[in-house]
Amino acid sequence: MTDANGVEIVRGQNDTPTIMYIGQHETHRTEIVNQDLLYRAQNAGYDLLSAPVSTAAFQSRVLGVLQAHVETLKASSDPGSVPCPLVKPLTPDDTDLVPHDSNASFIAVVSPWIDLASSDPLIAHVSRQVFNLEVAYAAFVGISNVLVQGPISSMGVTQYARTLLEGLGLGPYVQLHVLLPMTGELEQDISADGIHLSELARPQYAEDFEDVEEDDDEQANMYAHWETWNTIRTVCNYSTKLSIALEMPRLLPSLSLQHRWSSEPVRLLTLPRTSFIRNNKGFPVLSKQHQQYLSQFLRLRFPPWVLLSDVGAITSTVVEAAETAIVEPTPAEAAVKSTPQPENPPQHLQYLRHLQQTQPVRPPIERFGQGYQDYMQSPLQPLTDNLESITYEVFEKDPVKYEWYERAIALALKDLREKLGKQSKLVVAVVGAGRGPLVTRALRASVSTGIDIKCYAIEKNPNAHVLLQRRNATDALWNNKVTVVKSDMRTWPGPITTGRDASKADILVSELLGSFGDNELSPECLDGIQHVLHPEHGINIPQTYSAHFTPLASPKLHADLLSRGSTDLNMTVSEKWELPYVVMLHQFDYLSTLPLTAEDPRTPAVEEAWSFSHPQSEAILDLARKRAGGSIDAGGFLGGDGTNEHNARSCRAVFTSANGGVCHGLGGYFETVLYCSNDRQKVELSTNPVTMAEKSKDMISWFPIFFPLKTPVYVPDDGQMEVSMWRQTDDRKVWYEWIVEVYIKVGGKKMKVGGSDLHSSRKNGCLT
Repeated sequence: MTDANGVEIVRGQNDTPTIMYIGQHETHRTEIVNQDLLYRAQNAGYDLLSAPVSTAAFQSRVLGVLQAHVETLKASSDPGSVPCPLVKPLTPDDTDLVPHDSNASFIAVVSPWIDLASSDPLIAHVSRQVFNLEVAYAAFVGISNVLVQGPISSMGVTQYARTLLEGLGLGPYVQLHVLLPMTGELEQDISADGIHLSELARPQYAEDFEDVEEDDDEQANMYAHWETWNTIRTVCNYSTKLSIALEMPRLLPSLSLQHRWSSEPVRLLTLPRTSFIRNNKGFPVLSKQHQQYLSQFLRLRFPPWVLLSDVGAITSTVVEAAETAIVEPTPAEAAVKSTPQPENPPQHLQYLRHLQQTQPVRPPIERFGQGYQDYMQSPLQPLTDNLESITYEVFEKDPVKYEWYERAIALALKDLREKLGKQSKLVVAVVGAGRGPLVTRALRASVSTGIDIKCYAIEKNPNAHVLLQRRNATDALWNNKVTVVKSDMRTWPGPITTGRDASKADILVSELLGSFGDNELSPECLDGIQHVLHPEHGINIPQTYSAHFTPLASPKLHADLLSRGSTDLNMTVSEKWELPYVVMLHQFDYLSTLPLTAEDPRTPAVEEAWSFSHPQSEAILDLARKRAGGSIDAGGFLGGDGTNEHNARSCRAVFTSANGGVCHGLGGYFETVLYCSNDRQKVELSTNPVTMAEKSKDMISWFPIFFPLKTPVYVPDDGQMEVSMWRQTDDRKVWYEWIVEVYIKVGGKKMKVGGSDLHSSRKNGCLT
């Protein structure tokens, strides 16, 4: 199989097929939409079919009602006493739709000639009635997906959104899709034959509309339609029943705007005929930029449906007549003759099916996390919880992490052998051994370097301890050479504590890092076991690690949190906003980016929060022990005796958002130096999107962490986000606090224009 450029595509065993549902849409559909038309559409290769809710007869009736009301107003001496016009319910002449099991394959289209955002209250009132009647009837006949034209002006967006909010309650399964262009105007002609109600706005309101249009500078605000959408979904409280039908234009806008739209809930991706170009053979194709953008959407956990618009009507399926020769057909031939055969699919549809079959192979992290995109999970707490075997197994599949650990251990062994000579075996202790992958890597490093080691595996999980003992007895590499100890690493006395052969560990190896580096209490654990490490030449792997973060626009995650209840019986619903979540970020946008480059147009501005290094200063640990023992009369600043106060951290970072947007939370990452050798060879791991490709490409063990904001914060163009974070501790637990403030500069002065609440995970912090 090859792609559109002739490059062979090799799909891995775990690479799932690309799903693409394709629908057919006509802005001026003249044929009655019924089950026969749907059958022909599906026979041609389509999955979905758009269906106007009402007919031209309904439009004529509504215009008649409106005209009669205007005449009444003119004839009345007291127009204020004239009641508002009423549009009566639909009649059989007003709609062709009837209830049917197959209606799930229809996308109902609300009349495009109404104007829900009209500044004329009369037009808005009539439009709202038409909207309500049509959405309610679509829900009645079993069509849950309803396409609504977006507001045609920026004046009444809030009014438009308020109407949609009502519409979401017209049926339990109604899903509204707002048709919007990425920028500029819709390329497809959305007006039906006849008069658009916006043309009938009374002069006193039409003048206001014209004034706004004259002041509108489309070039200066290419984000205008995104701003419209942001207002709509905010008024509708991020309803999961509201999404976008995004029209892909012939000329795509800037990459920054493309990324912004792809972070939004696009449920329908509309491709009008003008989106296509013709290749050398005269067939319709998409440009490479369009193909890449489409692929970006198709990689989502729930990819949008693709709606081909005005690329050609659905032709009748013609069954060829039998040949004139008098030959009696066999039963099998008769069955084939009597069944309509699928005709050749339309060229545009055929091309999209080709793209579907030739999508590029997903990167390893996406194949590994298939089905977990944008799925929020509480971080692991291996210090207090005993993990299941399947949890260990998932992370052991990482193709990079353990290979890098083995390299780091090998370098450390060489450096120690050079420093200490060949006096005795080096002692390597794997603390928090789990099912033993790092033990295996330590033994492999010993074999590859030719340096003998005495290996210890320390694990508190009693279930994993059973497996470690079995591996020691049955694994050919282990061969009973590993001393397996069941213990919390912090209470393990060490390799040999008494007698003439008293010794300490030369190397401590751990994999305690979480998605934010320190969120699984690696600092506290390694502080607690440092007493077994040789004080002069002992090596920690990892040696250092740092936490990093950047502000994100992630409407999907925000909507998911809004719609979910408490994740724990002991947690209130409001506390879900006070927790960081581990999540495979997928449908989101960076709010602060570095200058765009052709190689990576989406490079975020990522700042370091804080860092830790091991082994810790002995003076710091000695002071902590004295505070814990009560020999120093000083309490911790957040309670307790201050034993763990040296592991508290805080930071403040400033991010600039060139194109503005809405901040829904912070994305968190980490970097670590596993080991830096005497000759400055560094072995590093990173989940930081800026450095991951350089330091540990294709690593899959850690998803980012997400710190949500209960109330999203709007950021204007060139606005500055000041983010403050704290790692807090009261000696009994560790938790995070975070807050986002937004500033702009006006006349050289700094002015605050928004901010979030102070969030704190103290109640659900990690127990030390």
